[in-house]
Amino acid sequence: MAEQLHWPAQRLAAAIAAKELSARELLEAHLGQIEKVNPQINAVVTLDEAGARKRAEAADALTISGEPLPALHGIPVTHKDTNNTKGIRTTSGSPILKDNVPEFNDVIIDRLQAGGAVTTGKSNVPEFAAGSHTFNEVFGATKNPYDHSKSAGGSSGGAAAAIAARIQPVGDGSDYGGSLRNPGSFCNVIGFRPSEAVVPKAPSANAWNWQARVGPMAREVADIALVMSVIAGDHPELPFPTPVAPQRFTEPLEKDLTGMRIAWSPDLGLGIPVEKEVLEVLERQLEVFESLGAHVVETAPDLSDADIVFSNGRALDFALQFGDLVRNHREKIKSEVIWNVEKGQGLTGQDWVEMTLARTRLAHNVQKFFGEYDVLASPTVQVLPFDVDETYPTTINGVEMENYLDWMRSASVISATGIPAISMPAGFSSTGLPVGLQLSANHNQDFELLQVAHAFEQATGFAKELPPFLEGAE
Repeated sequence: MAEQLHWPAQRLAAAIAAKELSARELLEAHLGQIEKVNPQINAVVTLDEAGARKRAEAADALTISGEPLPALHGIPVTHKDTNNTKGIRTTSGSPILKDNVPEFNDVIIDRLQAGGAVTTGKSNVPEFAAGSHTFNEVFGATKNPYDHSKSAGGSSGGAAAAIAARIQPVGDGSDYGGSLRNPGSFCNVIGFRPSEAVVPKAPSANAWNWQARVGPMAREVADIALVMSVIAGDHPELPFPTPVAPQRFTEPLEKDLTGMRIAWSPDLGLGIPVEKEVLEVLERQLEVFESLGAHVVETAPDLSDADIVFSNGRALDFALQFGDLVRNHREKIKSEVIWNVEKGQGLTGQDWVEMTLARTRLAHNVQKFFGEYDVLASPTVQVLPFDVDETYPTTINGVEMENYLDWMRSASVISATGIPAISMPAGFSSTGLPVGLQLSANHNQDFELLQVAHAFEQATGFAKELPPFLEGAE
């Protein structure tokens, strides 16, 4: 079964459907890989082996029943520990919730399970998903599969590390300021942030929360599309219909990039500091797009309003979601969460007037930009994976970071625009650390963005590079 752990979800589901492999066999390989590699990286923090075996047995019964099989049939998956899972501990990395066992699933979990995924447990997160480095007081830090002394990123760091370590082919995550994209970059996997309302984020304290997203991670773009076909679609609790039908993601990914207009920006026009080696790795990849027939120009949209839109919107959402927890358990919550909540509670009416005007200007600027360009390429993360014992980078190129979010601006200013974005494996530093390329497209161009990412993937194949500690492993 060692070979199958490297297979994409599409191939695994097809093998199970063809009775070449059973869901139970795949599950045992998955559990065996957790036992073997998880002690070194700490990606998986909760297991439900008994429940998983029942689910795999049910999947095998469905295989032989002759009934239609779902897209993710028999694929074992651990879920992000901020996504509620019925009957399985969900802690959000917080001591307050260390024994919390929900009585319901979040919508994304319901859809993954209905789509055939075999739930096996939970993957690690930073406390309440605050920050892009996965560590907490309940379970400790998740380590980068490519260098165990480095961060795996976050907040979907446990999922990214598990996928990179061949524990599972796909995973679910969430993304506010980069939480799918940043760990994707750090762990040499793909993290996809969909457009607003394509994948419902429910339940939610704020049904109009337009910056928070949930989405997939994988090692292949085809698997991203596969998962999107399962988790996308309308939901009755939310006020907006999906702008991209789930069936769209089942269409062919092949696309000719000849004549495509790709904008490249190393700093998104904002002077965002980015480590030199990150830029050196990414700038080498621009030739890939040119070899595929695209035109690459160095430019960026006017994103000068993005920071206020992101920071004030995030602060309000933190106040809505975590205000009561901070009020009742302040001494048990990390300072970054408290800071964000208090910032949200302190916003004035004038702050909201200014943010609404800024959001409108930003939207106009983005639409003007995508009238001229098809895709925006930029660094996913401003730094290489940093020391796992650091809380977050405090300086980049000699520039001081004002707070725990500043080092994530290359991702968070894209979040502020609301457009879809994907982090693609794009090479390695001189010390073998992964670097991700962020690709963004206009609103609701999610599938078209995956087509561009697929073309880049087919021309490069960086995600096939195994973490060193897995090389030669049986």
